Amino acid sequence: MENYHALCEPPISNGLNTVFLTTSLDQDNKNKMKPTNLISPRSLLLQVVFLAATFSSQISFGQALTLTSEPELIKILTSASEGGEKAMACKRLAVYGSPACIPEVAKLLNDAQLASWARITLEAVPGDESKAALRDAAGKLDGLLLVGVINSLGNLRDAAAVEMLSAKLKDSDADVASASALALGRIGDEPSLAALRSFMPQASPAVLSHVAEGVVYAAEQLMKSGNTALATEAFDEVRAAKLPDQRIVEATRGAILVRGDEGIPLLVEQLRSPNRKLFAVGLQTAREMTSTKLGAALIAEIASASPERGSTIVQTLAELPGKPDLAALQNLATSGSKEVRLAAVTVLGRVGDVSCVDSLLQVAKQNADLSASVRAALVAMSDDNVNAELLKRLPGSSDNKLILLEVVGLRQLEATDELVKSVDSAEESVRSAALQALGQTVPQSKLGTLVSQVVKPKRASDLEAATRALRTAAIRMPDREACATTISDAIKSAPEAAKVKLLETVAAVGGNNALKTMNEYAMGKDAALRDASTRLLGEWMTIDVAPVLMDIYVNGPKDRFQARTIKGYIRVARQFVMPDDQRLDMVKKAMAVAQLPEQKALFDIVMQKPSPGLLQFAIEALKNPALKNEAMAAIEAAKPKLAGNEEAQKMLENAGLK
Repeated sequence: MENYHALCEPPISNGLNTVFLTTSLDQDNKNKMKPTNLISPRSLLLQVVFLAATFSSQISFGQALTLTSEPELIKILTSASEGGEKAMACKRLAVYGSPACIPEVAKLLNDAQLASWARITLEAVPGDESKAALRDAAGKLDGLLLVGVINSLGNLRDAAAVEMLSAKLKDSDADVASASALALGRIGDEPSLAALRSFMPQASPAVLSHVAEGVVYAAEQLMKSGNTALATEAFDEVRAAKLPDQRIVEATRGAILVRGDEGIPLLVEQLRSPNRKLFAVGLQTAREMTSTKLGAALIAEIASASPERGSTIVQTLAELPGKPDLAALQNLATSGSKEVRLAAVTVLGRVGDVSCVDSLLQVAKQNADLSASVRAALVAMSDDNVNAELLKRLPGSSDNKLILLEVVGLRQLEATDELVKSVDSAEESVRSAALQALGQTVPQSKLGTLVSQVVKPKRASDLEAATRALRTAAIRMPDREACATTISDAIKSAPEAAKVKLLETVAAVGGNNALKTMNEYAMGKDAALRDASTRLLGEWMTIDVAPVLMDIYVNGPKDRFQARTIKGYIRVARQFVMPDDQRLDMVKKAMAVAQLPEQKALFDIVMQKPSPGLLQFAIEALKNPALKNEAMAAIEAAKPKLAGNEEAQKMLENAGLK
């Protein structure tokens, strides 16, 4: 259907800009199965106030933007003020107005520019005066202005307008007739429904769908108020008519809900329908029902449904009210099509408890292609009793050893001793899973157990898995300084193949102790460890690495790794957030000790992070022939970035560079 609120919302203009603003709720519900929920007019106005504030830079609203006095705002409406000013006055009256403002506001309902703004006020101000003003206007207006007024009457659920709206169902303007049908539906009392039902057989094709939608709206209102008999008749009448699918879908939903338990057969009928929209409404309505009998009906339907539909119905079971039938879900997980079994496993992860663990493990044992889903379900279960059950099954388990190890790790269950035993397994996949689980679960007090798996792995092929596990564990330890010390101490006695891997893990931990370890090996004689430590320091992600890098560059061995440290130091100065004076100090220190290529690189910092201090540094560097070109390029790049800095401009002027 068309959006009647868009149709009835003319633009307001101050002669320069035009703004469209709808004041009523969107009535285009062709993609919805429920009518739009109405919000209070005053709440709506909070949104409008925000929009108006946004537009205020484009539209001149003048003094009305801040006024709170009703008499002053009414005075604006009676003055020769521009349209934008009057629009803002209407908006403010919606918040601060009373029935006293209604007469003047109502006069604007026939103004193409201001009608929608007037209706903002009329819908928001409490009392019957607004409704009366809208009814009066409905007798004098036509076209889009009339459609807007009708929309407002519907939003206000004005029962006194039913007779007038019923007459306008026959209006020659299809827009007016359609808006009237929807307004009657929103009013939703017995006379409104009677008018709609009596008119529906004679409605023209242009209006019929909207009349049917109004019937559904009204029937839902009556259902909520307890008049289920009349609501049932109305829903069934729409379902039996020749109407667009969306109207049939909406009415079918209502027909199921209004019947309660007796609506279950009708719901199941939709699940068998070749019409995908009706199948979808069956699923959605199932989620809305509170019947305790629904679950059994859905489970019975799964057996005859296609795999695709069956799996979708299974997923719906997780969203039904009350305790799910876990036994039935476990049966579905072990029988039927793959799609149904997969859906059942997934649902058990959402709603299952400890009683489902055995069934899920059996599914994984018998269906390798579902093992990943079983693992995810076991990890997702919220029942704390599942933890004890998994730990009880871990020792001696063979068929499900791998999945148990993975789940123990992912649920972060402490089982260090049993996991270490599994590291002795003859199967590489089990050893790898056990190491991974250790990394995810080992407490800091037992970190040495995992360190030993790196220093002295039972099999050389396990070194990589053990290293990954140790890194996983190390970066989650609560005391990173103690963690770094534990791993650093192990480097001294570790075999050559493990030393670098341990050093890399220390770097991943970070902190003061980690920096001390890096410094120690960067200053040492072992080339492999100097290579690793200088590389790792160059990639460090905290600013406290800077003095360490400078110390190694100045005082460390003069070999092929030395250049890395000054480059790392310059990277810190260029990339990290720090005060301007600290960055300048770093640049000056680097300039004092670096070789020419690194000195030239310092001017990138001037370009990227310019400050008066760095600008002066570059100006002074112009005196050095070897650095003149880089210094001048940096100055030119910094100029526009420092254009508003008086100190920098003075420096440039003194240097003759402005």
